[in-house]
Formats: sequence, structure tokens, C-alpha cells
Amino acid sequence: MTTNGPGWRGTTIIGVAKDGNVCVAGDGQVSLGQTVIKSSARKVRRLKPGGFDVVAGFAGSTADAFTLFERLEKKLEAAPGQLMRACVELAKDWRTDKYLRNLEAMLIVTDGTDLLVLTGAGDVLAPEGGIAAIGSGGNYALAAARALYDSDLDAEAIARKAMAIAAEICVYTNGNLTVETFPA
Repeated sequence: MTTNGPGWRGTTIIGVAKDGNVCVAGDGQVSLGQTVIKSSARKVRRLKPGGFDVVAGFAGSTADAFTLFERLEKKLEAAPGQLMRACVELAKDWRTDKYLRNLEAMLIVTDGTDLLVLTGAGDVLAPEGGIAAIGSGGNYALAAARALYDSDLDAEAIARKAMAIAAEICVYTNGNLTVETFPA
């Protein structure tokens, strides 16, 4: 499951912000090459550093993602309630630290207000249109969510439907979802 840049393989994570609600959803499939070795992994987690809720989802290497979750929690503990600041600090470390720069993962994070994508290239991106998607099925989920966004569906329903479409198309994505929403 080695990756070399933005062509992440092995999962799909989507974040949708609409009408004051934010939803992050991720599938549960773990693949080793062409073999599915687990179908119920939790790639979306609710963190509570400093008493503030943050939801984070990852695509890429699991060990690398957990290293980044731990670093993000430390940054959030140093800057409670300041997600953007903590993410920028993490991205700086990720880009410049000799050990961290080799980590192969991407994150979608939200505090219910900001929805951000973090990359190993030092990017902290606030997506246009309130939708972000990463991973092997990310483009499929993104396209589906954009098509559904102007409907009467709420953020969670859009995320769930977009993930179902991605799971039908992407062989590295399944329909076993972990979903976290704001407000909780």
C-alpha cells in the first residue's frame, strides 16, 4: 500500500459542510495490494484536545496517520480552540521535519466551523463549496457530493450518498462507513 504523492490508494474520506452542519465520513476498507484484509477500520475519529471537539479522517498509511493525529492533538492542546493555527503549525512541522516529511497520509479535519485538508506538502486547504474529499475514491465522492449539494439533503445525507457512489466505483473503497458530525 505504498503511495507516492497525491494518488492515495486504499480509502475514501469526505467532509461536507452545509447549513451550519459538518459531516466527515470514511469507509472501512484496508487493502494490501489487491487483497482486502479488513473491512471495518475506523479512519474517522473524534479528538478532544483541550476540551474542544475536532473530527479528523485520514487516507494513506495507518501508522503515519496515527502519528499525525498525535501531533495534531499536541498542537491543539498548545492552541485550544484554534484549529487553523494548530493545522498550520502541524503542516510546517510535517514539511520541514526530517522524520515527518516521509509520512504518507492526508487528513481532513474540522471543528464544526472550519473544514480543512492537510497534506505532506505543507498545504492547509479550506475547500471551495464546503466539500473536501481525499483518498483513492476521493474524486468520485467529491463529484457526487457536488452534484447533491444543492438538493434538500443535509450534510450527513450528502456525505453518505457520495460515499455510496464512491464505493460502487472505487475498488479500494467499501460501504462500511464511520460518520462523525457537528453539531454532535
